[in-house]
Amino acid sequence: MPRNKRPATSNDVGDIKAERSGMSVSNRPRREAHRVRGAFARATAAASGAGDGAPAAFERNMHSYLANQLGREIVGGAFPPGSLLPNEMEMCARFSVSRTTLREAYGVLTAKALIVARPKVGTKVRPKSDWNMLDPEVLAWHLETVPTEHFIDDLYTLRQIIEPAAAALAASAKSRGTIDRIAAAYAEMERFKDGGGDLIGADLQFHLAILDATGNHFISALGGLIHAALLGSFKLSWQGAKGMGHDRLDQHGEVLDAIRSGLPDQARDRMSQLLHDSIGDVREFLRRRDGNGKRGTANGARRNSRKKAAARKPA
Repeated sequence: MPRNKRPATSNDVGDIKAERSGMSVSNRPRREAHRVRGAFARATAAASGAGDGAPAAFERNMHSYLANQLGREIVGGAFPPGSLLPNEMEMCARFSVSRTTLREAYGVLTAKALIVARPKVGTKVRPKSDWNMLDPEVLAWHLETVPTEHFIDDLYTLRQIIEPAAAALAASAKSRGTIDRIAAAYAEMERFKDGGGDLIGADLQFHLAILDATGNHFISALGGLIHAALLGSFKLSWQGAKGMGHDRLDQHGEVLDAIRSGLPDQARDRMSQLLHDSIGDVREFLRRRDGNGKRGTANGARRNSRKKAAARKPA
């Protein structure tokens, strides 16, 4: 009596179609698909407590997970601007997803102006100038890949335009409630200055509270839009400022004192100086990181060269 066969799944059907069309189904895409889906399944199970809703949550959110994966790859340069993404069959095989899931993920990236689909051409990565850089996820993808000095410079240019003026407005407004929020955030920074808590989160709250203290809803909304980028830049800033953390902390205190005393010009100047020194910290960190990477590559090349030379020696 023949054994009962496992019902064919959408993945099996995709493999059969690929084989019929002459496309080989290698182990590498399978391994990558299992890795991606496995990681997402674990994250979904953890978020849902692994209850009965986990499978439904997996199917419902897989396209978001896929959009994040592809978004990071596009921003990271795996698919440069102007290049075509692999066709749907290849992408579905790579991630072991249905065409519906893939198209939903593409819809997310299209809304962020990262890609565009053209009939009889395919899906193409748009120029960087088209990307929605104020989208929180696009900003996060830049910082999750390898943030460049140019990207950080652009971010701090935006901050230099907005935040000193915001500090001056906050000093003019002198709203007791918002000043208390700024002071509370600064107190948290003092509490965590030696690394015993969420120093970066406290730094973020300090700057967002100043934006809110302006009383300008457009400026406050801007803080929400660039939340992810601010968080990432603060992380780099504090990493670059090892040994100088107390100086930066004192500068934050000077901004608070100027706002609390109702001195707009002083608040503007203190914030401008803080940002100027902070981007110096970030540049220092990035140069150290890139220098270490280059040294590691050079050391690896020398080791390979020695191995090749030893292999050429007669026994």
